[in-house]
Amino acid sequence: MSGSHFCGGSLINKEWVVSAAHCFSSTNPNGLTVYLGRQTQQGSNPNEVSRSLDRIVLHPNYDSDTSDNDIAMLRLSSPVQFSNFIRPVCLAASGSVFNNGTDSWVTGWGNIGEGVALPFPETLQEVEVPVVGNRQCNCLNGAGTITENMICAGLLAGGKDSCQGDSGGPMVNKQQTVWVQSGVVSFGFGCARPELPGVYSRVSRYQSWIGSQIQSDPPGFVTFSSPGADGDSSHTCPGLPPPPPPSPDVTTPAPTESPSADAPVCGRAALNTRPAGNGSVVAGSWPWMVSIQWNGVHVCGGSLLNEEILLSSADCFDSSLNISGWTVLVGPQPQKNGPDAFLFSLAVANITLSNATSSSNIAVLQLESSVELSDYVQSLCMDLTDQRAFSVGSTCWVTGWGDRQNNGDLVLTEMETTLVDCENAASTGSICTTDMNIQQGDVGGPLVCKSDQSWFQAGIIMGVPQRSLTRAQNILTFSKPSTFSAFLRETVVDLPSPLTLTTAAPMTSTVQTTDYDDDIDSIADNAPPGSLSLSFLLFMISAFVSLCW
Repeated sequence: MSGSHFCGGSLINKEWVVSAAHCFSSTNPNGLTVYLGRQTQQGSNPNEVSRSLDRIVLHPNYDSDTSDNDIAMLRLSSPVQFSNFIRPVCLAASGSVFNNGTDSWVTGWGNIGEGVALPFPETLQEVEVPVVGNRQCNCLNGAGTITENMICAGLLAGGKDSCQGDSGGPMVNKQQTVWVQSGVVSFGFGCARPELPGVYSRVSRYQSWIGSQIQSDPPGFVTFSSPGADGDSSHTCPGLPPPPPPSPDVTTPAPTESPSADAPVCGRAALNTRPAGNGSVVAGSWPWMVSIQWNGVHVCGGSLLNEEILLSSADCFDSSLNISGWTVLVGPQPQKNGPDAFLFSLAVANITLSNATSSSNIAVLQLESSVELSDYVQSLCMDLTDQRAFSVGSTCWVTGWGDRQNNGDLVLTEMETTLVDCENAASTGSICTTDMNIQQGDVGGPLVCKSDQSWFQAGIIMGVPQRSLTRAQNILTFSKPSTFSAFLRETVVDLPSPLTLTTAAPMTSTVQTTDYDDDIDSIADNAPPGSLSLSFLLFMISAFVSLCW
């Protein structure tokens, strides 16, 4: 506001932000500016971009007296491009369970104590606080204060909390490798006071409402499950209704063998119904394969990881990473030539290279627009934890556009191979196969193996593979995707799940109430300011409004 930060928020897709309703006195978006990728409120922020607002949507049942339904959605004037510093956060889906004590993180640029402003240069802060169950939170804040649309977090001893200036920002919880937003900073009695935990809008209560506002590119909702029994269920105090009797209708979702019908999955090749072998392939057999081209000439292969992200080799690109001239052909149709052999031809919006200390690195390419998934266009599964063991003797395949037919045509071919022991040929980050005729045009493409019902990328063709001289039979060495797990988790926001795993839709008074409206929550009185965490910076935003509003 007038060049000063007043509320936080979280990016949930390319053009929508979630914040708190109490941050806005009207739904007039004129003059508002949202900053994304910001680290400090003062000084240089080379990774930030800004957008004006097209729309402010307050929850229709927001009650400013009780702070119930304290949630708002902001539509940006134009979509933002994701980067290493700007990413959407996943949202807690309906039915998510956050038991008492669940570890949570809150981020914002608010005060670092009651009446204590964030010092220059006002760097984004983080604080770690446990969930406090709603029954206990009601007893602490006053029976009837906390509704089912709220979630609480804080230390009973005090000392850590959100505060004025943090309002609208996210409270997030980590489930495996995914950060899920459970709350929106709403209000509290003072900041970081003993036995007065902060109060947040419970995101999982708003899945239907959020979805109703967004016509395309739905945000990622993830069902968060806390293990074990919730000790809060038996908490009681004067004025609080007795706890409900045990019910078989527990909200914790049971694991399923297959994702819901509308959830994206990876590794599905419905048209790969024949025994694979060697030679050209039928349409749709390997639906994740892409041709990466420079000025209309095929350079490298690659594999589609989701509707707009693909994986290839860094060897295909020079260090300048100039995206002009690069296009990607998706949805190969064998027995056809030229661009007409593909369903989609898309420009490249961004190229990001890993920075491993070894000589080999991977490249992640973001397409200018999303592709439509079909039997001919699908994403390939990635095992970044090596939990899927592809043992020696397993049959796998390499697919690519190497010119094995010596006629210059762009023909997708497949080569069947067997996994072998790497012995001394490579490190533990490698996977080895029997020899194949891999050529330059195949570089960037995948080595794929099938596990249960899904196809996984077991290796990446970094260059024409090195043949081992340590044994009589030549073997080929590929890099495992898990070697680059940290880079891929940072760079690729949404990795769909395989068919055999459960998949959430998408791959959630001071004694006077302070609305964390000046706005709310910063880090605690006696909690040191937290260092900036890139994971949180990716989805934190800061809002501003001009003097004329």
